[in-house]
Amino acid sequence: MTGGRMSSPPLIGLPGRRTRGRQITDFPEILDDLELDLYFADYARGVLEAGGIPIHLPLDVDAAAVAGRLDGVLLTGGTDVNPDRYGAEPHRQLIAPEDERDDFEFALFAGALDQGIPVLGICRGVQLINVFQGGSLDQHVAAHSRFDVPVATTVHPVSFIEGSTLHALYGLSREVNSLHHQAVLEVGRGLSVTARADDGAIEGLEMGDDVVAVQWHPEMMDSRAHDPIFAWLVERASSR
Repeated sequence: MTGGRMSSPPLIGLPGRRTRGRQITDFPEILDDLELDLYFADYARGVLEAGGIPIHLPLDVDAAAVAGRLDGVLLTGGTDVNPDRYGAEPHRQLIAPEDERDDFEFALFAGALDQGIPVLGICRGVQLINVFQGGSLDQHVAAHSRFDVPVATTVHPVSFIEGSTLHALYGLSREVNSLHHQAVLEVGRGLSVTARADDGAIEGLEMGDDVVAVQWHPEMMDSRAHDPIFAWLVERASSR
C-alpha cells in the first residue's frame, strides 16, 4: 500500500448471496419482497481476528472498479456455480444457481487478478475460481456433504503438497470439516492442486503467490481464531 494507508489495516472485500425478506424467519410480511445481501459472519470474524477490515460488497457495485479500492478479496461459500459456465448439464441435486452472483464474483476475481491483490476462496470460492480458469466441477459428491454433524466437526484428513502455500500454513496434513456437495473435477488453467482429501478429492488450489482456495470451511472450525489462512490473506494484503 502507499500513501496514508501504509499503516492501516488492509481492506478485505467479502461478497455474499442475495435473497429476499420472505426467506428470513420472523420477518414482518411487509418485508417479504425486499432484497438482502448476506454471508455467515464467521468469514468477517476470521478477517477481523487476523487484523484486517472486512468490507461488504453488494452485488450492485462495479466489481472491476471496487477491486482497485481493496487490498484483498475473500470469496465466500454459497450456492452452486451455474453448470452452463463449464458446459455441463445440471445434476438433479443442483442447488439453484444465482447467476447475478456468479457474474459479480467472476468480475470481482478478474479485477483482483488485474490489480494484483490476494484472493482467498472458501468452498464455493474454490469452485468459482476453478470454473473462471476454465475448469469443471463434479456436481454431486455425497460423501463430502456432511450436514448431519455440527459444522465444526472434523470428518476427514487433508494432505498438502510440499512447497505450497498451504503446506507452509498447515504442514503435511490436517483434519477438516466437510460442508460441500460439489468439488473440483477438471483443474483450470494456471491452477495447481496443493491439497487433497484421503479419497483423492481436490481440497486446495493455488495460482502464483496471491490466489489460495480451499474446499473446507476454516471459518467454521473451532480453530478459526488461530487459523493461519486468514493471517495469510491479511499479511499478503498488507504487503501491497
